[in-house]
Amino acid sequence: MRTSNERTEKVVVIGGGIAGLSAGIYALDAGFEVEIYEKNRVPGGECIGWNRKGYHIDNCIHWLTGTKKGTELYDVWKRVGALSDDTEYAALDSFYTSTYNGVSVTLWNDLKKTEEELIKVSPEDEEEIKKFIQHVEYSKQCRIPAKKPMDMWGIRDYIKTGMTMKDFPKVMKEFGKISLEDYAKRFKSPLLQKMVTDYLPKSYSAYAFLVSYATMADGNGNIPMGASLQMSLRMEKKFKDKGGVIRYGCGVDKINVENKIATGVTLEDGSFVAADYVIPTVDTALLFGRMLSKDYLPKELKVAYEDEKAYPATSGFQVAFAVDENFNRNKGVSETVFIDIDPIKIGDRLFDRMYVKAYGYDPVCVKDGRQVIQTCITQTDEDYYYWKSLSREEYDVLKDRLSKEVEDRIKKAFPEVESTIEFLDAWTPLTYERYCNAYHGSYMSFITTPQGKQVKMKGQVKGIKNLYVAGQWTSAPGGLPVAVTSGKFAVQRILKSQHRDIDI
Repeated sequence: MRTSNERTEKVVVIGGGIAGLSAGIYALDAGFEVEIYEKNRVPGGECIGWNRKGYHIDNCIHWLTGTKKGTELYDVWKRVGALSDDTEYAALDSFYTSTYNGVSVTLWNDLKKTEEELIKVSPEDEEEIKKFIQHVEYSKQCRIPAKKPMDMWGIRDYIKTGMTMKDFPKVMKEFGKISLEDYAKRFKSPLLQKMVTDYLPKSYSAYAFLVSYATMADGNGNIPMGASLQMSLRMEKKFKDKGGVIRYGCGVDKINVENKIATGVTLEDGSFVAADYVIPTVDTALLFGRMLSKDYLPKELKVAYEDEKAYPATSGFQVAFAVDENFNRNKGVSETVFIDIDPIKIGDRLFDRMYVKAYGYDPVCVKDGRQVIQTCITQTDEDYYYWKSLSREEYDVLKDRLSKEVEDRIKKAFPEVESTIEFLDAWTPLTYERYCNAYHGSYMSFITTPQGKQVKMKGQVKGIKNLYVAGQWTSAPGGLPVAVTSGKFAVQRILKSQHRDIDI
């Protein structure tokens, strides 16, 4: 226990995204002095939005896992100020709608309603549909552990988790080693095949799709009103109110290591910041490519980076528009609708599906009776390399051409917007690379496929003391839940190294 004469130890956090803010808040609660260094001018990392022509474009949250009160993850979101017991959520009742040849099906939060709709559309798939619904029900038991990192678990923790997730092994047995592309083939209906492969990349392990849908159906995947940036700003406020310091426009160049101990960081302007502990929350390709030598790269990450087929990264070509506030309202479909499109060519690849998502459920994305809609054409490693090969002029020309082609496809699918649709912005995998140093422009971590093991690192780097890694890349498939819990876990690892109570 420290005396009043002892110096307060300092933690330097690299990155002001969700993981960095979480680490900063928990470190302050543990009694440390904390400074966050963020290369951009706003907090949140990829959990942000921006304004164009007076409209707000939301970049991140399609659903937020951990919004159900009583779950461990909810307690973390509440602790860091992202959520509160009074948080208002979007009044949505579905996951998404898939259309094909003029017919549509919707994955409703009400599983019984979904089952009845799917069977009505494809009675020949009734047996497979009922199996799907049952396993989504089982998947509701899959909750993200958030009290402490699994490497600190004892036998009681495993027993408790086993009891609360007793049916989930059935999901993993049935869907853990099959891709969504192969799973879709179990259905006879072309529409249901589209539905299965629409939301997540086809190479994903099928269980990830069931867990995602189950999160929505269980009321544990709501969307906080105010959009992504506002959630990040709430966390920033919590951090500052506790006495934390966040320095914007201050990128870190490298982590200083002396005698196998992290002693601080060197900023991009060459100045040195001393620290007792360093918590990097950045993309691991940047961490082990520039801030630290690649020699420190953990073997589980090395395997993933070397095998892109088994461990692909996912990004998107995305476009935002403004349309009438009543677009697609009261039509018995979800706010997110997948549609067939005349093929769009990017590099050597053709894309014939995309989604259109309406954001009119949140007033922050509505202005003067018009709302923002956004589209996404999923991109992977191959597409990233193509975008990267372009000159600046070629890049701008391609963005402009594809934006117009996407607009044409929306007009064809929704003729009512023909005269009122207005282009707002477009962004690509290179946008995420430039803004967030994202590996291959990916907005999540490595995809979990049947060919690869789930990537997970323990948060410590072999050969370096006082360095504790956080961020979504520490555990596939990444995302906001991994980010926020990893920040907490990094601080708990520091406390354990000091033989202090980790229950913070």
